[in-house]
Amino acid sequence: MEQEGNIVKKGQFYSIYRSDKSDLLLEDKTKRGLEVRERTKDEKLGVESEKGMIYDADGIGHRVGIRWYFPESKYRLEDIVKIAEEMEAKYRAIREMTCPEDQ
Repeated sequence: MEQEGNIVKKGQFYSIYRSDKSDLLLEDKTKRGLEVRERTKDEKLGVESEKGMIYDADGIGHRVGIRWYFPESKYRLEDIVKIAEEMEAKYRAIREMTCPEDQ
């Protein structure tokens, strides 16, 4: 769903886009290419989200968020950037633990 023309803000692990339907979309770039299996309300954030399925080493499937739809009528860009930066910090910490030489 790469929408380069509508990009509002970009991090190493996320992008925020403006949609045609007055939504701001937060996309987890680590999930690019993951097939969307469902569109449902995200339990944590309370907004519509697209989710896919990833499998762990034991073959157990886990639903993961790919992108979230924030209505501009209810959310400011600053609110979404805060959520995105938290995601960014989480992925940076994981990368530092697993690949310290890549820093």
